Amino acid sequence: MSEPGIPTIDLRPWLSGDAGARRETAATVDAALRAAGFLLVTGHGVDPALRTAIRDAARGFFRLPAAAKKPYAVKVGGRGWLGPGAEANGSAEGTRTPPDLKESLSFAAEDPTGDPEIDAEWFLPNTWPHEAPGLRALVTEYLAQMRTLSDRLLELLGAALGEPEDFFTRHTTHPTWGFNINWYPGTEVVGEPEPGQFRIGPHTDFGTVTVLDRQTGKGGLQVFTDDNGWEDAPYDPEAFTINIGDLMARWTGERWRSGRHRVLPPPSDAPAEELMSLVYFYECDPRTTVESVPAPTCRVTHEPVDSHTYLRAKLDAISVG
Repeated sequence: MSEPGIPTIDLRPWLSGDAGARRETAATVDAALRAAGFLLVTGHGVDPALRTAIRDAARGFFRLPAAAKKPYAVKVGGRGWLGPGAEANGSAEGTRTPPDLKESLSFAAEDPTGDPEIDAEWFLPNTWPHEAPGLRALVTEYLAQMRTLSDRLLELLGAALGEPEDFFTRHTTHPTWGFNINWYPGTEVVGEPEPGQFRIGPHTDFGTVTVLDRQTGKGGLQVFTDDNGWEDAPYDPEAFTINIGDLMARWTGERWRSGRHRVLPPPSDAPAEELMSLVYFYECDPRTTVESVPAPTCRVTHEPVDSHTYLRAKLDAISVG
């Protein structure tokens, strides 16, 4: 265990096919998602050098003057640059908070389905800044690995729920996804934090599963649990941090909890601290109907929802302006 309720899962025993190892892994995952909605995952096979290269390429863009970045500006849910003041994640909980102290390069699914209505909302082309040469090739490679890893995680989650391994992946034949490169600069860029202002305000994610590659720091990720309140998230440089979102919590009838988290503001004793996160939000196919699994697995039975109507409403809630 990295922290009580947040274990580190090595995927290699699960992928080995050994029945005993797979049962043990699935049981550990079920317990962790019931307690905190978070895991650390190693044995994923994603090259750390690729993650470093993406950060290096993106950093050059983020450090440009605002005027050079402005042509790429979009609102939450768009494909491009989310500049200062664009997003307030705490609003998703109904809490009025100052805007988050970050910038993002945001990408999303772009391979069309052939359905004009769906494609116009969820599968538009991405925007690749000319000022970040090489970023497109690096991100494209990373995204292919993220989809493979996310489907493996969903197979593990299916087993952990006591369902067939394809319980979730049967709904990811042409899924949507989002990918944010989040830049958390120091106070020389963002200024002194206002009261109640965070790099990312307290919230839960909205969809099925989030795969996060993060850097540790004093102004880093914190996770909320009922037993311990807010605590620094455990960190392993080799691991991805995995959490489930609101849609997955509904799907499991609240057996698993959507992982509540926040990213602290630049610390007063290290005001120049700079961090960057690579955040992959994996979702299901558009028009998937999400129904709570039946008792005794579930704790609460929710009304069925259209997955993407639900997601769009959540995205709109955190957009500023």
